[in-house]
Amino acid sequence: MTIEATGSFIPFQAVFNFREVSGLPTADGARVRSRALYRSDTLSRLCDADRASFGELGVDTVIDLRRAEEIATLGRAPEWAAPAYHHRHLEHPFWRAEDYDPGRGVARYLADRYGELIKHGAADIAGVISLVAAPESGTPVVHCVAGKDRTGTVIALILTLLGVDEEIVAHEYALTELADPAFVAWANVNIPGFAEKPPVPYYVSTPPEAMLLTLREVVAAYGSAEALLTAAGLPAGTVDRLRAKLLE
Repeated sequence: MTIEATGSFIPFQAVFNFREVSGLPTADGARVRSRALYRSDTLSRLCDADRASFGELGVDTVIDLRRAEEIATLGRAPEWAAPAYHHRHLEHPFWRAEDYDPGRGVARYLADRYGELIKHGAADIAGVISLVAAPESGTPVVHCVAGKDRTGTVIALILTLLGVDEEIVAHEYALTELADPAFVAWANVNIPGFAEKPPVPYYVSTPPEAMLLTLREVVAAYGSAEALLTAAGLPAGTVDRLRAKLLE
């Protein structure tokens, strides 16, 4: 399958993985509506110089997936970023560096972590998707720390519910890797000791195979993403509301 590059990165001073999720085709011929859904790395790095350009995006709701201690350390999105702010932590085990096996590769390691996230945080993910689908949330932005793992899993499941092909979903997930060099360059200057301790491969890589493995293992284990999330408490009619809101 040939997949065109999608996703529009929006540059800010120190937020590097903010992008629009739009234009992706579904199996029934619809497309994800523009300016209806955004994803990002941590929005606490937004600064006053970003305020005007951020305001032009029309974001109504910030959905913060980080742990409480991450918010306490890094701060939350500025109040001007959106009228509504929701902290929706996704329950999941902490990552352990000793679980990474270079022989099995980054994609397998990440898929295992995403599988844990889906298993332990299914009810939390269902709650986030219900919030995204709600008319009153308007245009949301979903974010975590890097905007790749928790955010990437949630966005992948949303796109799957919309009927986007798994390979296109995986391609959209993989776009994060385009943002990594800008983040690393910034971190080398602004985070003490970062250059001396470069991030491990699975922190800065988003191979599409990782998301393909994840989505296929969801189907193998649960039948479908919708079945998984319905069993976890996704309210009836949520998928219809999601499609009505995000597709054109």
